[in-house]
Amino acid sequence: MTRVPNLNLSASSPATLDTDVLVVAAHRVPGGVRLAHPDAVPPGLAQHLAEVLPTLGFTAKTGEMARFGSPAVVTAATLAVVGLGDADDDATHLSLEALRRAAGAAVRQLAGADRVALAFGSDTVPAIGAVGEGALLGTYAFTRYRTEAGPQPPSDITVITPLAKTPAAVAIAARAAIVAQAVAETRDLVNTAPNDLPPVALAAAVRAAAKSCGVKVTILDGDDLADGGYGGILAVGRGSVHPPRLVKLVWSGPKATAHVALVGKGITFDSGGLSLKTPASMTTMKCDMAGAAAVAGAVIAAAKLKLPVKVTGWLALAENMPSGTAGRPGDVISILGGTTVEVLNTDAEGRLVLADALVAAARETPDVIVDIATLTGTQVLALGPRIAGVMGTDDARAEVLAASEASGESMWPMPLPTDLRASLDSPVADIANIGGRDGGMLVAGLFLREFTDARPWAHIDVAGPAFRTGEAVDYTPQGATGYGVRTLVALLEARAGR
Repeated sequence: MTRVPNLNLSASSPATLDTDVLVVAAHRVPGGVRLAHPDAVPPGLAQHLAEVLPTLGFTAKTGEMARFGSPAVVTAATLAVVGLGDADDDATHLSLEALRRAAGAAVRQLAGADRVALAFGSDTVPAIGAVGEGALLGTYAFTRYRTEAGPQPPSDITVITPLAKTPAAVAIAARAAIVAQAVAETRDLVNTAPNDLPPVALAAAVRAAAKSCGVKVTILDGDDLADGGYGGILAVGRGSVHPPRLVKLVWSGPKATAHVALVGKGITFDSGGLSLKTPASMTTMKCDMAGAAAVAGAVIAAAKLKLPVKVTGWLALAENMPSGTAGRPGDVISILGGTTVEVLNTDAEGRLVLADALVAAARETPDVIVDIATLTGTQVLALGPRIAGVMGTDDARAEVLAASEASGESMWPMPLPTDLRASLDSPVADIANIGGRDGGMLVAGLFLREFTDARPWAHIDVAGPAFRTGEAVDYTPQGATGYGVRTLVALLEARAGR
């Protein structure tokens, strides 16, 4: 399991701090670059950078980094400058996400250095948290299957801040470490090869991760699912030699008054079933359990943060494979609670497992239900690879969007048009599992809404943001991103009154 580095705070002068690499940040301005916080470094260093940077061709575009030997006024062996892009009118103001991304971009490019310190002018508690979290997220590397791991990420991160010894700063740094660790563990699960992580193994991994932090884990196996009437999960998993599972996680924080249910899609590999995907479409389908992994990460983080909230996590796990026992297009199945579904496309399987889990979650009458899933390709077409779509009841959708804004994960509100519901009508069952092609992301949301018992509910489609096929950028690695964990934690914190 990937462990994030140590995160330290220091009020020492950047010039005298004992570290391998000292990182400062710079803006792009007309005619050149300038330090984002020149008062965060000694005058001699600021003057040196003003003289050196123009000679290096450094433009301070977002995520760009230059590094060079330190001048005599600095103890660190290496000095690095990371770009923040164009300066705002108020060059002293930086969004927390800009700080998060700059710290992640810098640390990600400093593999091979052991100790890294960041002098970003972190003079507020939220800025400390953003810089620390971004730096820790940027250290992630998945090396499980490599015989030669290559240069290792830094093992020690220091945020330089005048608030280093204040209780609020210490608390925000501890939170950053817990959240970054949850994201790293989520990334590990999603990156794991599907032959090593069928539903039974994923359930066991989640149980092991939850063991030491007070989270209660219940795992329903095939007999439990059959006896309970979980027809969606069973139908999706019946074509695989690896049986499905439903994992329930419960964290009941001290003096909890709010109850949040989180539901995650956990298809450990999606071949499309008998509605077979093309080979190219299957290559990243180990990531189809990213929603379930994010829910597990968020519940465990809530426990480690000791949030005074009750949270139940529901992980609907199955492997969607073609075989002689696989479900067929035209089958009619019964979801938990009795709603019948005509399965017209076995590659629209995520909504079937989620339907069971949503019904189970709703039966416990939580204050709000939030599900997260790599659900539709149309999400990527509509919003691209880094922005998730959020649907649901107005209040719950707004709550998720506020949490995404607080966490720095980009999400966009999407509607649930009533006129599209008719496309899900079935002549033989209560509902079909697919509708028309137009508005596919929205149609999937309409399907899920049928199983929420009219409770406050939001659905987050993360088909694009959960897995990055392009090169790493800022704190986002290639492969699994751990997307959603930070938003869900922020949502739980808001419900807990923090």
